[in-house]
Amino acid sequence: MAVNQSSKAATPSVTAESGAPSGKWSQDSWAGPIVEVEHVSLSFAKEKSSLPVLNDISMSAFQNEFVALTGPSGCGKSTLLRIIAGLIHATSGTVKFRGDPITGPRHELAMVFQTFVLLPWKTSLDNVMFGLSARTDMSDEEKRKISVRALENAGLAGFENVYPSELSGGMKQRVGIARALALQPQVLLMDEPFSALDNLTADRLRREIYGLLINPSSPIHTVIMVSHNVEEIVELSDRAVVLSARPGHVVIDMKNELPRPRNKKSEEFLQSVDKLYSYLA
Repeated sequence: MAVNQSSKAATPSVTAESGAPSGKWSQDSWAGPIVEVEHVSLSFAKEKSSLPVLNDISMSAFQNEFVALTGPSGCGKSTLLRIIAGLIHATSGTVKFRGDPITGPRHELAMVFQTFVLLPWKTSLDNVMFGLSARTDMSDEEKRKISVRALENAGLAGFENVYPSELSGGMKQRVGIARALALQPQVLLMDEPFSALDNLTADRLRREIYGLLINPSSPIHTVIMVSHNVEEIVELSDRAVVLSARPGHVVIDMKNELPRPRNKKSEEFLQSVDKLYSYLA
């Protein structure tokens, strides 16, 4: 999944007025948020009572923007991501993709899960093709070609016929990423995708995921990622949405205006890490 360095453009800054990127890597007639969460709340039924999980969440993610969701364990971050993906229905409120309410899963939004979620009896290629099984507008041959290309983009060329038990943790996560890429999504949703990986593998995958966002040939316009890793958030994100303890509500929507590439040893980077920690404490 290496990115052609010559294809990269400068990272856009974020305007103070709207939170939208002030520069664009690709032209798009849509000027509003790619994803918009409006007053979303969620409660789970419990016998004679209800368990509130999310409380009046509002946030947005614009084109060419990397947004991180963070907060204490159990605050509802992953649940919110699944609501955005259309996998869970909110008790109240609305989530929109380009102004259109999200009522269920749609191919423009793809999810990468924390666990690898691979079928052990299927090869890497078959696992990626399985993500396209609901697409009735494609032939099996088209699905195969798209899946092979997605594995190549994920750095797994030559591993099409390998089973999950024969892959390392990083390679398993690459298969999960390839499955998401095969959908050719405009929005990539990631639920702590690097937490189960060793540091070196995680660092490399972080760079490659960000490269997908800034690569003009990639269909991905926006990334929303759940993470507990504060340094990871400061390294990758344009904005960090911090949720409170359950029931989760937005504590702060914090802009990250550090210039790229970000030096994790710089004083400015460390100050941003400390600032984000202060909202999580």
